[in-house]
Order: sequence, then structure tokens, then C-alpha cells
Amino acid sequence: MADANENGNNLEPEKRALLNHHTESHFTAGEIVRDIIIGVSDGLTVPFALAAGLSGANAPSSIVLTAGVAEVAAGAISMGLGGYLAAKSEADHYSREFKREQAEIISVPDTEAAEVAEILAQYDLEPHEYWPVVNALRKKPQAWLEFMMKFELGLEKPDPRRALQSALTIAVSYVLGGLVPLGPYALVPRATDALVASVVLTLIALLIFGYVKGRFTGDKPFRSALQTALVGAIASAAAFGLAKAVQAI
Repeated sequence: MADANENGNNLEPEKRALLNHHTESHFTAGEIVRDIIIGVSDGLTVPFALAAGLSGANAPSSIVLTAGVAEVAAGAISMGLGGYLAAKSEADHYSREFKREQAEIISVPDTEAAEVAEILAQYDLEPHEYWPVVNALRKKPQAWLEFMMKFELGLEKPDPRRALQSALTIAVSYVLGGLVPLGPYALVPRATDALVASVVLTLIALLIFGYVKGRFTGDKPFRSALQTALVGAIASAAAFGLAKAVQAI
């Protein structure tokens, strides 16, 4: 954003005034929302299925709660680590491509300039319209490099804090989601009674979460709510049925 602001300082005063008076309401926190969705959806579903399965095996509430807490802790660590490694890999990939593109601009500038022209031509610009842009970029190596990263490779510069932020967001979201289906087992001694409360509470949470997720992702909120609750219900029913089948053997 800093680079964009610096480049924006070159705008004519009247153009800058127009931009200052125009506010766009685009949603820009997509990565954070994605991490929350990953963490909460798994946090609600996996411990829910585990608790249902143990309840189906007639385990007491204390055992279900202990196993559930252990799963939530392990799941949060695993999911958080997965988010960290994914974001770190993305940053490493960007760094490698950045160095490669930088070297190509130095070693084969004419070829890279032709690639800029090819990119601009895809927007139905004529040669007499895009060649001045190409020549202007050649005079500004840093802007040229950023242009190639974004428009040739389709890569955005990642936030250096992204890996740690992703890990923490996913892990915390997983824990918060996992506490919902396990809560009744901490309050109700009989696992069968706790299971009923857990099912009701978790399905309500899944419906609310699915609705909110739909609002943020642009999906139909009510359809998203039903789909999310259906996935959780199927997972828990499968775990419960499997436990009952194994117990009957």
C-alpha cells in the first residue's frame, strides 16, 4: 500500500482531489476471513464428530471432554502450523520469482519490454498507446519490476507478518469453534444427555457461522448456513453411527 500511495503522489492535483472525495466500500480483509473460516469450520465440525462418536460408544462425559480438549489442542497446533507453512511458502515463492524477474530485467530488457507490450495489448490498446507506457516503465526499474510481478506472474507482495498472523488466526478460531460442541460435556455428567445439548448448540452455531460466512464470501447466506450445518450433521452422525457399529461387533 505504501508503494501505491507513493506512486499516487504523482497524480495531478485535480485527479487527487477526485480520489480523496471518492470512497469505495470494497471488502479487503479476505485473507483474515479465509483463515477464520478455515479455523472455525474445522473447530466446530471435528470435535463435534469426535464427541458424538465417543458418546455413541457410551463413554462418560469426562472421557469425552478430556479427549475433546486434547483433540482441540492438537488440532489448533496442526491447523495453525499448516497455515504458517502455507503463508511462508507463498512468501518464499514470491521472493524467488522477484529475484528471477529482477535478473531478467537486467539481462534481457528488450524481451521484458516486449512482454509488457504484450500484456498491455491484451487490454485492446494500440501500439501507439502502449509503447509510451512501456518506455516510461523502462526508465523506472522498480515500477517495471512490480508491474511484471503483478501483471505477468499474477503475484501480490505478501505481508511479511502474514505467516504468523495466519497461524494465530487459524489456531484461535479452531479453539473457539471447538469449545462449542464440548461445552455441554463440561456441564452435563451423562454423555447421552450432553450429546443432545451438544447437537442443538453446535447446529445453531453452524447455522450462524454459515450465514455470516455467506455474507462475507458473497454466497447466499441462507444456503451457506444450511450447507455448513448439513456438513457438521453428516460428520457427527457418521461418527456416532460408526461408534455404535463397532460397539455392536
